[in-house]
Amino acid sequence: MKWIGGRESGNVEEGSGGGGGRMALGGGIIGIIGFVIYMFTGVNPTELLNNGSSDQGQTQQVNRKYTPKTEQEKFAAVVFGYTEDVWGQIFQDMGSRYEQPTLHFFTGEVGTEGCGFAASSTGPFYCPGDSKVYIDLGFFEQLQNEFGASGDFARAYVIAHEVGHHVQNLLGTSQKMEQARRQLSETEYNKLSVKLELQADFYAGVWAHYIQQKGLLDPGDIDEALNAASAVGDDRLTQGRVSPDSFTHGTSEQRMYWFKKGYQTGDIKQGNTFASGAVE
Repeated sequence: MKWIGGRESGNVEEGSGGGGGRMALGGGIIGIIGFVIYMFTGVNPTELLNNGSSDQGQTQQVNRKYTPKTEQEKFAAVVFGYTEDVWGQIFQDMGSRYEQPTLHFFTGEVGTEGCGFAASSTGPFYCPGDSKVYIDLGFFEQLQNEFGASGDFARAYVIAHEVGHHVQNLLGTSQKMEQARRQLSETEYNKLSVKLELQADFYAGVWAHYIQQKGLLDPGDIDEALNAASAVGDDRLTQGRVSPDSFTHGTSEQRMYWFKKGYQTGDIKQGNTFASGAVE
């Protein structure tokens, strides 16, 4: 991916939580977490972070004018800038305005403003409560060494997927999911969670479509993204230790399919994973 010299997003901050707070796990969407430590979180990390924001002594030191320093930080900031450019244009074409999220770097653990307290083991996640993408960049090493997904565009896919959740938040999908969570059984909600995650993969593919049009992709980049999508499929990560009813993110095949569909069509209207029969 051609990123060196690209515009770094100005919506970048850095900070980690303190005070030794604990993260409580529970609820339908994270039933798989006991088996999969580094999966991407779903639409609402509050289910992962019960009561974390209320613990006394947990503070967050944030540098809101943070300038990326390491190569990994600069890469992530440029990719985030690319997502701003693409989604800004897409929303403009839809007659709307893209409200830009914030990219938050942390190490070890972090106290979020809208979703409680999280540890690096949660993996990268988007918090709809404060419109921020949180990432411990050490995850990129794990993505390569533990998941076997190498290459810069595999890392870009991770960021684009989380930004896809922000797009869902702006379009009202996240709010509908939160309503459904209060009404459905765990099994039924898990099925919706899969559709939500696959749509975020689709949006990542749409982003890749426009990045390709801008001439920013190198040969093999899409294969890297597809490999990453496959690597974080529920079936591959759990190795059969949980039933499909517990899946919350989709199988490797499903994740690759929807990313590829987004990349090939570049049409946000083609990504209704919630439609009847769209996800089998």
